[in-house]
Amino acid sequence: MPGAPRTTRPGTAPAGPDAAGPPGPGARRLDLGLLAVAISGVSVSAPLIASTAAPALAIAFWRNAMAMGVMSPFALLRGRAELRRMTRREVGLSALSGVVLALHFGLWLPSLSMTSVASSTALVTTTPIWTTLFLRMRGQRQPWLVWAGTALAFVGVLLVSGVDLTTSGRALAGDALALGGGIAAAGYVLLGSRVRRTVSTLSYTYVCYGTTAVVLLAACLADGASVGAGYSGQTWVKLAALTVAAQLLGHSLLNRVVRGLGPSVTSTAILLETPGAALIAAVWLGQHPPVAVYPALLVILAGLVLVVLGGRGPVAEPSQLTPV
Repeated sequence: MPGAPRTTRPGTAPAGPDAAGPPGPGARRLDLGLLAVAISGVSVSAPLIASTAAPALAIAFWRNAMAMGVMSPFALLRGRAELRRMTRREVGLSALSGVVLALHFGLWLPSLSMTSVASSTALVTTTPIWTTLFLRMRGQRQPWLVWAGTALAFVGVLLVSGVDLTTSGRALAGDALALGGGIAAAGYVLLGSRVRRTVSTLSYTYVCYGTTAVVLLAACLADGASVGAGYSGQTWVKLAALTVAAQLLGHSLLNRVVRGLGPSVTSTAILLETPGAALIAAVWLGQHPPVAVYPALLVILAGLVLVVLGGRGPVAEPSQLTPV
């Protein structure tokens, strides 16, 4: 999962350490091209995980640990001064966000071996629904279109679960784990959005990913999951590819282009991850879910589109869509 970017409400000036002015036509074309690369990167995440011969918790650990290794030179050299300036509260919230992110991975990754990539990806990306509900619990009102999209997406979730229940109880359990992963992701982005008001994406994600890697390593050791012993060369290649494609190229490019394209365009584009992952899984893994699953996936996507288009401010942020 990414350290989500800072965004501002439409019509307001960018603020904070990641702020930038509006791009020109050439920069926008470049951003659109990078956005296509980013969506392709995050779309291969679920199929890669499903095909990697390693425990789910270990895959999640290495994904974050390898990303930390790549980020370290930048964070410790270019961002060292800001890391030192972070307050205890900022460090604490960043670390707590990392714990919740570890929970997200710990729930979602096992689901990919229990249900189809298409169902799992659709259910885990329902994060905007849970974010909307959490914000409402905190007293923030949402437009009617957001609630209509939430209701529609819930109908799609019920349809997917109903289809998988007729397939097997294991598939239904996988659906439940993926849904739990989406709920955990909502907590992750809400915590992160508070930290990123005063801390750059690089510093925030460095503390967050580091905490996530430590928590997942502890979970691997407690569960007895191998974190490297006996892995084949092909497994290590897939772990590296997952880190590069989904974590660094996918998430990092999304963090970059949102500054120029805006939250609405970026967050709507992220919804293409679900059909993209389903198509890759069908071609590469030969996964073909029951035909009835596909209309249900379209219902979920339609609901999420309404949430994005109807949201203003926090709900429309791409961070709340949480590409996987």
